[in-house]
Amino acid sequence: MTANGNVFTRYFQQFNWSAILDDVFSKFVSLVFLCLLFWVAKKILHLFVTRLIAPSLKLSRQDVARQKTIMRLIENLLNYVLYFLLLYWILSILGLPVSSLLAGAGIAGVAIGMGAQGFLSDLVNGFFILLERQLDVGDNVRLTNGAIKIAGIVVSVGIRTTQVRDADGTLHFVPNRNITVVSNLSRGDMRVLIDIPIYAETDLDEIYRIIAAVNQEAVPEHPEIMKEPDILGPQMAANGQFNFRVSLTVGGGMQTSIYHIFYRLYHEALLKEGVALPTLAPVTGNNGKV
Repeated sequence: MTANGNVFTRYFQQFNWSAILDDVFSKFVSLVFLCLLFWVAKKILHLFVTRLIAPSLKLSRQDVARQKTIMRLIENLLNYVLYFLLLYWILSILGLPVSSLLAGAGIAGVAIGMGAQGFLSDLVNGFFILLERQLDVGDNVRLTNGAIKIAGIVVSVGIRTTQVRDADGTLHFVPNRNITVVSNLSRGDMRVLIDIPIYAETDLDEIYRIIAAVNQEAVPEHPEIMKEPDILGPQMAANGQFNFRVSLTVGGGMQTSIYHIFYRLYHEALLKEGVALPTLAPVTGNNGKV
C-alpha cells in the first residue's frame, strides 16, 4: 500500500502545478477578452454597414429593395469572416497547431469534399441569383424545385440561403442549390384575372353595364391599377363552369389585394342589381392569381 502511495505521489509531484494553473488562468482570461473583443467587433461591423454602406447605397441608383439586399449580403459576408477569425484565435489560444490542422484538412479533403458539395452548390447558385438580380428583399416570389413550391415575401438573401416568409408567417430557410425556378411577382406590371361564375342564361349585356359602372367608380380610387380594366366577357372553364372574366393591370405585388377588393365590388354590385349568381362555383383553376 505504501509502495502504491509512493508511486502516485511521485507521479503527481513531477507536474509543476503552479505553472499549469497559471497557464489555464492565462488562457481563460485570453478567451474572455477575445469574446468581449468579438462582441465589440460585431457591434462596430453593424454600425459600419448601417452608417457608411447604407448612405452610400442611397446615393446610388439602386432601388430600396436592392439596397436592403446588398446591405444584408455585405453584413453576412463580414460576419463569416469575423467568425472564421474567432475560431482561428480560439484554437491558437488553446495551443492547438492550426497550421497542422489545415494541412490535415488537405489530407482529408476527399472525405470532406463529399459533404461540402452541397455547400459549394449553395454558394455558386446564390452568387448567380444575386448577380442576375432574380430577387430582392421585399419581393413577392414563388420558389420552385420540382413539386416543391414556396411562396411569400423575401426576408433575406444570402450567399448560402434565402429566407422567405409565407402568408401564415412561417419563415422558410431555402438552400440556394434547391432554387431551380424563381417566379418574381414584384417586377413590372402584373395581370389580375377575375372570373365571376354566372349562369348560362344570364343577360351578358347587363353584366357588361354593371361591371363597367363599378370600374368607373372604383378604379380612380386605386392608383395601383395601371390602366383601364379590360372586360373580356364570358369564358368557359375546363370543368364546364360559365364565367365572366375581367382583367386588371396592377403594379407588382398588388395582385392579391386588388383581386379581393374588386371581386367583392363586382359580386355586391351584381347581387344589388338582381343578377342571379351560382351559390357554389366549381374551382376554375384561375382564381385571379397570376
